[in-house]
Formats: sequence, C-alpha cells, structure tokens
Amino acid sequence: MTRRTFLIAASAVALGAAGVRETPLADPRPSLEAPRRIVVSLADSDPARANAVFSNIINVQSFYGQDLVRIMVVAYGPGVRHLIAAETQVAERVASLRAYDIEFVACGATLDTLGLGPETVLDGVEVVQNGLPEIVERTLQGWVHLRP
Repeated sequence: MTRRTFLIAASAVALGAAGVRETPLADPRPSLEAPRRIVVSLADSDPARANAVFSNIINVQSFYGQDLVRIMVVAYGPGVRHLIAAETQVAERVASLRAYDIEFVACGATLDTLGLGPETVLDGVEVVQNGLPEIVERTLQGWVHLRP
C-alpha cells in the first residue's frame, strides 16, 4: 500500500469515526421538476469574499447535484462591482459558475448610482431594477435566501 493510499484510507476511517453524518433531505425531496431554489446575496466588494461565496455555491451545488438545485446570485451595493466587466477581478470565476447554470443578477439601482448602464455588466448577467426587492420576491416565491 502506498503512503498516499494509506492516508486516503485513514482519512476515510477518521471521518467515519468522527461521526460525520449525512444531511437528511426534507420533504418534498428535490427533483428535476421541483429543484431546491436558492438565492445568494453578494454585497461585498472584496474579491476574496466573492471567491468564498462562490466556493460555498459550488459546495451547495455539489451536495444536491446540478439538476436538483437552481442557484441565483444577486449582487447589489459594493458587490455589484464583481459583475461590472471593466472592474471585476473574478470574471473567470463568474463565467465558470455560469457554465454550471448558476444565474447572476446585478442590481440596476446600484448601477444607476455608479452612473453605469446594463451594458457594462459581464456577458450573461441579468440586470434587475433593484437587487433587494429581487431577493424579497424570490424568498416570497419559496426560494431560500443565503448570506454566506
């Protein structure tokens, strides 16, 4: 047995011994017809913070499976800068997440405050009139709101 194989096997045993359990799924369970719907706030301008949020999103999608969860990121306030093509430091990460059907929405009110229009956001990003009411309305439609 190689050292690497031994370490992997030991880690698996340790996780089992540590009492790691499966997360039980609530009823109704997610399905193709009724996936989990999650709206995620992005309100911080720090690229490291945005990348942390994106990592959380990947973890959530990995847990449910791409077909059983619908995820929308709503960027507002300082967070909208991650979706402005000329300013973002995370464009590749956004494009990668979009390739996995993660939706991105930018707050139009924030763009207006910055003197920018919808044409300034990254390709594939939707602009809504106002980001916070978008979150409120999605929540009232049964979406779960995460603020990682």
